[in-house]
Amino acid sequence: MSAVASIKEFFNTFFLLELLKGMKLTGRHFLSPAITVQFPEEKTPLSPRFRGLHALRRYENGEERCIACKLCEAVCPALAITIESEVRDDGSRRTTRYDIDLTKCIFCGFCEESCPVDSIVETHIFEYHGEKRGDLYFTKDMLLAVGDRYENEIAANKEADAAYR
Repeated sequence: MSAVASIKEFFNTFFLLELLKGMKLTGRHFLSPAITVQFPEEKTPLSPRFRGLHALRRYENGEERCIACKLCEAVCPALAITIESEVRDDGSRRTTRYDIDLTKCIFCGFCEESCPVDSIVETHIFEYHGEKRGDLYFTKDMLLAVGDRYENEIAANKEADAAYR
């Protein structure tokens, strides 16, 4: 190091210029408005394509939409979906078991994309929890209950997103 550089470094250190530069930056942001969101009270807007809690839908007449084609089970990369089905008297197939293990699910949306009858959907619900592992194992009845409860919101989101599908 040359003598000039050493003297310059000494004065920078002696007068604490680095500290003053840091304090200047802190002071600049100290008086600006905060951008932190106080989560439970304030909500940030969600993307229309947000993928949250799963739901099974029904037709208007109350019959479940799922035709037990098992495409969602086949396409699931995390193997989180389990389906069992049986043939009814009229020759159509319906599920007897439709389970999603949310501890395995990676919320990729492949199940929703592969469904030919829009039976399985991912809602905008992200505020759910489980206190033990079994709480995040959703059965057919639980998924249908979510679908029944949020059907209006699900239908509106599907309609808004229809132009992009």
